[in-house]
Amino acid sequence: MHTALTLLADAPAQTLPARSLMAFTLASHIILVPLGVALPLITLLMHAYGLRRNDATALLLARRWSAVMAVQFAIGVVTGTVLSFEFGLLWPGMMGRWGDVFGIGFGVEAWAFFLEAVLIAIYLYGWRRLPTRTHFLLGLPLPFAALLGAFGILAANSWMNTPRGFSLDPAGNPVDVKIWKAIFTPMFGPQYWHFVVAMLVTAGYVVAGVYAVGWLRGRRDRYHRLGFTIPFTLAAVFTPVQFVLGDSIARQVFHKQPVKFAAMEIVWKTDTHVPEYLFGRLHPDGSISGGIKIPQLDSILAGFRPDTKVTGLTTVPASDRPTATQATLVHWTFDIMVGIGSLLVLLALWYALVRLRRRGLPASPWFYRCAAVSGLASVVAVECGWITTEVGRQPWIVYQNMRVAEAVTSTRSTSLWIMFGLVVAVYVVVFGSFLAVLLKMRTRWRLADGTGEGPPPEGPGTDTPETDTPYGPRSAGSRT
Repeated sequence: MHTALTLLADAPAQTLPARSLMAFTLASHIILVPLGVALPLITLLMHAYGLRRNDATALLLARRWSAVMAVQFAIGVVTGTVLSFEFGLLWPGMMGRWGDVFGIGFGVEAWAFFLEAVLIAIYLYGWRRLPTRTHFLLGLPLPFAALLGAFGILAANSWMNTPRGFSLDPAGNPVDVKIWKAIFTPMFGPQYWHFVVAMLVTAGYVVAGVYAVGWLRGRRDRYHRLGFTIPFTLAAVFTPVQFVLGDSIARQVFHKQPVKFAAMEIVWKTDTHVPEYLFGRLHPDGSISGGIKIPQLDSILAGFRPDTKVTGLTTVPASDRPTATQATLVHWTFDIMVGIGSLLVLLALWYALVRLRRRGLPASPWFYRCAAVSGLASVVAVECGWITTEVGRQPWIVYQNMRVAEAVTSTRSTSLWIMFGLVVAVYVVVFGSFLAVLLKMRTRWRLADGTGEGPPPEGPGTDTPETDTPYGPRSAGSRT
């Protein structure tokens, strides 16, 4: 029988719906994470630019971005809370045995969440109500609170990939927990910085992409130029840095998680002079079909030499490694992530060359077409990165210490599938509401700028479309 089918038959019936539910909620939540982590920094950069140059347009952009930041944070609260509950509801075996070891990461994330909520409220309140410098200084801790939240989540996830900081008693339960070692595992540093820079790059391209679309539609005023330039420049600066960090974390996986690396590169048997496959499909007998084969490149990339030995999947029993189907999925997501990263490096270089030679923005419509889709491409790359990380660790939920099947809930699979359907329905409403609010805010802002289809409201005491919004303080003449 096919290896994947054999392993699936041996797993509890709850495993598939539990993993499907977790995968859906995580994939949905991670769409919001780049803005949650990086938008505060982008907003404050625009705010600082506006204060330094006494630029009303930059301050207007910063104020509007802070409104988006607040809405995004509110939606992220919903999706993040669901994820937190799912750890306990779907994986009680892991939380019950290992929660005392790695749970500190979730505690840090919770404190960061409350701190960020308070800081966002203060920052929104401060527009037009606090002294200019005081308001800006009160916003400065916001990016650090966002980074602290990422610290907590990545500490927990890196521990699941390279568990440290404990001993096992005769019953197999963790004892003698050392918190610092549990937090700062071998994968924490590479994983954390790779993630943080990915969020900066993704958020920068997403925000800039909005104004790139405006440029393509003929809106080439200073508002759109400035709204494009600052986030895109930030993303372009960090794109090559991210490429180097990605290479570094892949090398760490090669040393610390060789079986996961074998899945990422679909290496069946341990060998030297291992070729690199661009895409391709791994079969249960170890053969590979499709894809582009580049001789010796995998060994060169892993150890800078063609005689570097690369560990294969067959070094461990079939029950201790990803299936051929899972390995193919991991390999494809890894290749897609690297491919998108390579294209973004080229886009960043294009931008840098034009800026250095002409001291201005590119004029080619093709550049702005590429910039417009760069945000979506970056989100796809982030999704692929998480799939690579999580599926590549299979069948372990705690690497080499607990299998997914041991951690899953005993709740009936039928109930889990019903829960899955309910969560999907709720998320459709939540994300639909998020999109509707953003579109409504955009419409009001265009009316306020005189670029909408109708004239701005007139008359004494009438709110302008920009100030008549529940996401920031209102002008002195506004109604309460």
